[in-house]
Amino acid sequence: MTDEPLHMVGAPGSPYSRKLRAALRYRRIPHVWITSGSPESRDLPRPRVELLPQLILARDDGTPEARTDTTPLLRELERRYQERSIVPRDPVIAFLDALVEDYADEWVTKCMFHYRWAYPADTNKAARILPRWFRPNAPEETAVAMGTQFAERQIERLWVVGSNETTRPVIEASYRRLLRILDAHLTTSRFVMGARPGTSDFALYGQLTQLTTFDPTPAAIALADAPRVVAFVDLGEELSGVAPADDDWLQRDDIPETFRALLREIGRVYAPFLLANAEALARSATRVECEIDGQPWTQKPFPYQGKCLAWLREGRAALTPVDRNALDAILTGTGCDALFS
Repeated sequence: MTDEPLHMVGAPGSPYSRKLRAALRYRRIPHVWITSGSPESRDLPRPRVELLPQLILARDDGTPEARTDTTPLLRELERRYQERSIVPRDPVIAFLDALVEDYADEWVTKCMFHYRWAYPADTNKAARILPRWFRPNAPEETAVAMGTQFAERQIERLWVVGSNETTRPVIEASYRRLLRILDAHLTTSRFVMGARPGTSDFALYGQLTQLTTFDPTPAAIALADAPRVVAFVDLGEELSGVAPADDDWLQRDDIPETFRALLREIGRVYAPFLLANAEALARSATRVECEIDGQPWTQKPFPYQGKCLAWLREGRAALTPVDRNALDAILTGTGCDALFS
């Protein structure tokens, strides 16, 4: 490791910022957290697209650049730092970890976005707090105006994640099931990926920081239905004291039923969406229309999630035949196998 800390720009209300920061803390990678919009962020390099979080990394020629997108960022950190890896060594388990990470980043975020901007109490809290994170010393009238504008803009963008009156029942039911599944799994497993956290642990943690601790409606559901998950999120904030061992990961020949239940949930809701979204993109359609969990689903196509499906397929194809057969045996009957048929 280098003694020079990395610079990370993020915000408390950004689940992906929380995902990356928690991973950096667990891995004991020296870093400083810089709140987006703060004076400290003004002289840092800017990314091509203003997304959060932003991690400042050196190019090959040593010049700094701001990078976004937590999934490739975590893999880049794996290449640069060897200790306390969050990618399992077994390629089959690593693929399962990446699959759950993708589900958290791209489906569970639908739950987060939906609850925050579809319920008045949650929208009101977000509008009052989020702008004050970016500019805590702004005059009151400025903060109020910023909150109103931000809430209106986010509500208008609900179509991006597919939150609407048609999809509401699917999203809310999937959130409740996820809580129950995680609660059962964490009864016998310290983390999602075993006795040490993987990328999927941090991805789920990031979304759940908002769902179980900030937004009042889903937080109340979590406290009532799955207090163990709430505790898991609280502990995930700072895991630098965890002492991982090489054999702490899940084993391909001993996948617990509680983890299989999580795979079945991914196959139940996320896999059919990915397939329908890819089909709509291929036709240049303006709407994704399909059935998820026996109920109608409609939204605008999302190009990035088309890439997610392609990356998952490339990851499976890159496995050796023996590893691919082992993976397929685990996925068979979960619904996730439909992604690769």
